[in-house]
Amino acid sequence: MAANTDLPPGVDKEQVFGMLAMEMEYKVELFNRLAMACFNKCVDKRYKEPELTMGENSCIDRCVSKYFLVNGIIGQMLSAGQRPM
Repeated sequence: MAANTDLPPGVDKEQVFGMLAMEMEYKVELFNRLAMACFNKCVDKRYKEPELTMGENSCIDRCVSKYFLVNGIIGQMLSAGQRPM
């Protein structure tokens, strides 16, 4: 009985696992850059309270939203063969 695989012809498991590992590394790197950029921009360096303030929360929300928007635009431009500005 043959094993049921949903892999496209010409692609083996090692290639798929390699691509998945690269994608996971990319997502971790994206998250780390996002967290660092928004933290540095939005969180006061002198901690006055144990929780984020409403202003810091709003800033982080906007920062994350803009980060993903720009990341999506750049991804579309790269997939279309255009050079990001």
